Amino acid sequence: MFKIGTFAKMSGVTMKTLRHYDELGLLKPARVDKESGYRFYAAEQLLTIRRIAGFKEQGLTLEMMRPLLSGPVSLALAERTLLKKREDLEQQIQEAQRQLAEIDERIVQIERHAAAVEEGTISLRSVEPVLVASIREILPQSQLCLLLDELKQYVRSQGEESDLNMTILWHRRAECVEELSDIEVAIPISKEIPNSRRVKIHQLPGIKEAVSYIHRFDPYKNNCKASDVVWTWIAEAGYRLFEKIPVREVYLTSDKEIYGQLRMAEAIVPIDRA
Repeated sequence: MFKIGTFAKMSGVTMKTLRHYDELGLLKPARVDKESGYRFYAAEQLLTIRRIAGFKEQGLTLEMMRPLLSGPVSLALAERTLLKKREDLEQQIQEAQRQLAEIDERIVQIERHAAAVEEGTISLRSVEPVLVASIREILPQSQLCLLLDELKQYVRSQGEESDLNMTILWHRRAECVEELSDIEVAIPISKEIPNSRRVKIHQLPGIKEAVSYIHRFDPYKNNCKASDVVWTWIAEAGYRLFEKIPVREVYLTSDKEIYGQLRMAEAIVPIDRA
């Protein structure tokens, strides 16, 4: 017989682990001194320690091991246990592969944005018409996130990508974020989907000439200074705002691609010659 400390050293596990195995009924001491409470283990119990270690290498939990360690065990029970563990592992592998694919996609998107656009870039460009799902409402700017989330949920329910180039159209923008603004949120879609009471499916018109400003902003705060930069550039370049078409702000990064507090966006301001 060996005291618990000696047996722990022999078996390569801690005394705490042996006590835990005792509590779970995986490995009871061969004898417990009634007066001192000391635990004693027999040499043959090293085999049980080795079996537990082997089961751990197969990924079995302690609960799954319990019926396999004592008493008469049928091969059918052992097979069922291993098949269940195999099924669990296959699901974990599939989930890990899904996560790897998601990470790879995010890396590609980051590299694509880094190569395609430079923060702080101002340029002139045209905008092509695009089929969108949109919601337009008069509400405080502080509630924009709720409007976007409502639209994303609807688009997603119709089997469309909901994070692709989300666009805000400012039909009328109030000075204060708590004052009412006329806001339309839109998401490009690949095909016609049903309208709803709130969501309209339509062709967002193109823009012949617009100022494009790539910038980062904090979506958790309403202090984006992009408009100040663009208005100054328009005035200095001899253009004026073409007021018949609303200013657009296109999110170039999806919700899943925001790392930190800043999101990349493109302000698109329709113009004509002053």
